[in-house]
Amino acid sequence: MKKGLLALLLCYFHITSFAAVILQYHHVNDSTPKSTSITPQQFEVHLQYLKDHQFNVVPLSQVINDIKNQQPLKDKTVAITFDDAYIDVLTQAKPILDKFNYPYTIYVNPGIINSNEGRKSSHYLSWPQLKAMADEGVIIANHGFEHDSMTRITEGLTPEQWLTKQTTLLLNAENIIKEKTGQSWRYFAYPYGEYDPVIQAWVKANNFTAFSQQSGAVGLHTNLTSVPRFPASMPYDKISGLRDKLNSLPFNIQLQDEQAETIFEYQQAKSITFTIETDDFYKSQLNCYISGLGKQKIDWQDDNSFTINFSGDLPTGRVRCNCTAASISQPGHYYWYSKPWFILKAGGEWYHL
Repeated sequence: MKKGLLALLLCYFHITSFAAVILQYHHVNDSTPKSTSITPQQFEVHLQYLKDHQFNVVPLSQVINDIKNQQPLKDKTVAITFDDAYIDVLTQAKPILDKFNYPYTIYVNPGIINSNEGRKSSHYLSWPQLKAMADEGVIIANHGFEHDSMTRITEGLTPEQWLTKQTTLLLNAENIIKEKTGQSWRYFAYPYGEYDPVIQAWVKANNFTAFSQQSGAVGLHTNLTSVPRFPASMPYDKISGLRDKLNSLPFNIQLQDEQAETIFEYQQAKSITFTIETDDFYKSQLNCYISGLGKQKIDWQDDNSFTINFSGDLPTGRVRCNCTAASISQPGHYYWYSKPWFILKAGGEWYHL
């Protein structure tokens, strides 16, 4: 009887556990820059894999609403997103998505679309095209008015003036999206994935849900001011890598005070301490890698926190620390967490985008 009850509970946990993955794409094209592209052929391979392995592909709104309402989703849940609203989302990606009947989200920059509307050479979707897709159920969301980084303050403005300006632009972009498509989700994808705690507080104050570009699954404890997404374009488009991402679990890791900062000058950041709020993993199999530095040594402070003293200086540019660990309760699944940094050049100058 006890064994039967245990089996039932484990089955229930597996079916209702909240572990969703959000995939991020840009171009679906053979001839666009590889760093932001996946070929149509490989994109179809991705979707076929989702179908063959019974993944539950849902609208992004279902994932976010369930987080907000603390309602568990079915296991193996996936949402598909595209940044920048390139024309090939319509000409190349849509026919493939329609074949599988998969929902998806497009993040747009209204200022860019307005300036290109009517131009036959435009690389971006027009408002009539976006409206037609919205009418078919595609979620149209906010990527900023003109793709400005939220962390790079215009010279001559104070941080307060910069935020006031960006508030006006972001709300204007949201209003334009509503006017042109009839939708207003208040979903905001950070341009270039750049943000800091001040911007996160600003996002929350303006009642937006914000999406980043660092890796990781999402769960009931995901911070809605920095929802992770897995980049799935080249060079991360191979099925072997996609499989691991799709089977990942949300690592509930907390960062306090300076540990939560994302912007540092070169050679300023030396270490970081993570606090983990789960014990469903093998500590011996916890591995953390930093881009440009490789695998890092982990020093446990107590049962729930560990420190990484960086093996070298964090390189200038967008840097990630990816930590993964095998799940005990769900064999074959790995907890996955990514911490982003945006490392300025010596002297405080921003790196080139």
